[in-house]
Amino acid sequence: MDKEEFAQARHTLGKSQSQLAKILCLSSKSIQSFEQGWRKIPTHVEREILLLLMLKENARNNRELEACWEIADCSDEWRKMCIVGELGAKEFCWYLNGTFCHGEYKKNWNDKISVCRECEVFKSMISRS
Repeated sequence: MDKEEFAQARHTLGKSQSQLAKILCLSSKSIQSFEQGWRKIPTHVEREILLLLMLKENARNNRELEACWEIADCSDEWRKMCIVGELGAKEFCWYLNGTFCHGEYKKNWNDKISVCRECEVFKSMISRS
């Protein structure tokens, strides 16, 4: 997540820097630093921002989401290998590490989220408005 996407997410959430800082248990100065590009946005902050955006999108549209394994047409074998299938966490495939997506495990968050950003499952859950 870059500084522009971070700032856009904050605006989409309708929060001031101070309000977002409280939600994320960070200082207002940290939020300002992320938006100015003075500090790299940590993985855990990016994940929380994306989660908040997903929850806001779901509340706005008041919809039941289709399971990720149905959208991605995962085989039963792949689904059994994946933590999302095991937990039935159909809306959180992009959020959880340890997913078995497109036939492989990703080594880290950056590898995982780069694939997720191109995936129809992720795009259907996270509004880019």
